[in-house]
Amino acid sequence: MTDLARYAADHGLRHFLFSFSDLFGVQRAKLVPASAVNQVARDGAGFAGFAAWLAMTPADPDVLGLPDPASLAVLPWQRNVAWVATDLQVEGRPLEQSPRWVLRRQLERVDRLGYSFRTGVEAEFFLLEPGGKTIADGHDTQSKPCYDQLALMRQFELIGGLLEAMEELGWGPYQADHEDANGQFEINWTFADALVTADRHALFRVMAQAMAEPLGARVSFGPKPFPQLTGSGAHLHHSLWDSSGRNLFHDPRGELGLSQLAYHFLGGLLEHAPALCAITNPTAESYARLGGITTNSGATWAPGWISYGGNNRSHMVRIPDDQRLELRLADSAANPYLLPAAVLAAGLDGLERELDPGPRNDANLYTDPPPPGTAAALPTSLEEALSAFATDTVLRQALGEPFCQAYESLRRQRG
Repeated sequence: MTDLARYAADHGLRHFLFSFSDLFGVQRAKLVPASAVNQVARDGAGFAGFAAWLAMTPADPDVLGLPDPASLAVLPWQRNVAWVATDLQVEGRPLEQSPRWVLRRQLERVDRLGYSFRTGVEAEFFLLEPGGKTIADGHDTQSKPCYDQLALMRQFELIGGLLEAMEELGWGPYQADHEDANGQFEINWTFADALVTADRHALFRVMAQAMAEPLGARVSFGPKPFPQLTGSGAHLHHSLWDSSGRNLFHDPRGELGLSQLAYHFLGGLLEHAPALCAITNPTAESYARLGGITTNSGATWAPGWISYGGNNRSHMVRIPDDQRLELRLADSAANPYLLPAAVLAAGLDGLERELDPGPRNDANLYTDPPPPGTAAALPTSLEEALSAFATDTVLRQALGEPFCQAYESLRRQRG
């Protein structure tokens, strides 16, 4: 265990946020003073699970959050406070429904195979006025606002500030842009091991909102807050690597430069796509984005079919280059930990069964949908996705039945 009190003294910290993500991706935390941090780190920060989105009751014992020092991050906007992700336990045993444990379980599986799973996420969001009903920038009105330079620079204080914060944290940010909807933005940072990316994704959701509020704005990670505008995605770029640091998805002899391993992984994504939607697209609003009506800009930029293509953004899975796959299915409401966990579980089934994804489709599916019988449509509602999730025994076994029952129960309860 890292001596967090010593770390606090060396870095001028007064407090620590012991954080966890609940099943709906809400970031929960306790603020721990540096004077008590070693004791709380040893014993765990106590939470009542029922008070968060966890499938527990008021009669259940305390949930204890034990910090993972590897995730420690000093908040760039409040430098006397550090954030740390915690792993949840109940009575000395892992809380199997907790999202970070679900991801850890999949990473243990892939580690036993001699691989590591690396991911990068495109975390899109809307910048709204404080009430959350309208876009913050009244001048952001173009019908095709993507990459709008002036609209981007009008939000420079926030977007530039987020880039600088990521640089300070060592995330390796490399670009930010105005996205396809009015008031919509995206910031990209360098890919990393999946748990590192998930922790950063979780912290980013807090950081973006915390830095926007003093500027009189509100960040929304809603998938489709405005029917006429493009929804927000959380596209997941991913690949498998070996212990020597070699990308196992790359093979210059393979189709589009990808290995047979990559295509088997892709086969798993396609096989489990209906059930995956319950996690990658977790709200009723999510299904207004998937296969939705054409937006003001002329395209939804979201998939409607279980399909893959080359460097083609109209498909569920894109092959952008010879290094990785991009799952374009997920939206911004997806849990930062459950998203990579479910993708990895589906992909590993593809490896184990050597699933064939079939031939790719290079058509623009927004104008030329697949011929009948060649590709299935994605679920059109959360209920349809949850029904698929309920019957996908392979995915449920991989993710763990305690998690699956908890998640499904709460999602059906909330909708």
